[in-house]
Amino acid sequence: MEPLAIPVLILLLVGAGVLLVVRAVGRRTAAAKAGKEVPPHDPVDLARAAAAKLTEEQHRRLYTLIAQGQAMAAIKLYYEASGEGLRASRDAVGALAAHPQPFRSAAAEPAGQDDDDDTPQRFPYRYRAIASKGDVTREVSSNMLNDEIYGRIRTLAKSGDTEAAAMALTRHSDISMKQAREFIALLDD
Repeated sequence: MEPLAIPVLILLLVGAGVLLVVRAVGRRTAAAKAGKEVPPHDPVDLARAAAAKLTEEQHRRLYTLIAQGQAMAAIKLYYEASGEGLRASRDAVGALAAHPQPFRSAAAEPAGQDDDDDTPQRFPYRYRAIASKGDVTREVSSNMLNDEIYGRIRTLAKSGDTEAAAMALTRHSDISMKQAREFIALLDD
């Protein structure tokens, strides 16, 4: 009878493990169906959702702590402001640091309003764009730039429309057209 006891024990352990996995997946599915918030998996979406939970003052203080390299203090601030768990706060601060988000009040922007390139928005942080080729390096630092705007400028430069890219860069920074052309020349390979 003893030779049968070990395989039966292994079978019971595997069955219990499968049951725990099925139960965890079921809870997550039930939470999604019940309308509970399931955290986003995309870091940009996570950063947007995290920024939306902060007041303007908390947003400013959080980005000040991130800029000073005080990650633990930034996580603590987000933890206290959002009421989320410690792990979720750590992930949110990491996403906010990697993908800076401007402060947007809930009533400030109606849904569907597009950002117009003619009226640059000022963000509460300075964005640094760096381009280099060989020994030449140029940097643009502005509080009117972010990942999205810089991405559009890079796309214009890479598609060959260097003049439009330089104009967009001068519109979203405090550099001259000559400096913008030099910067864009380093982008278009």
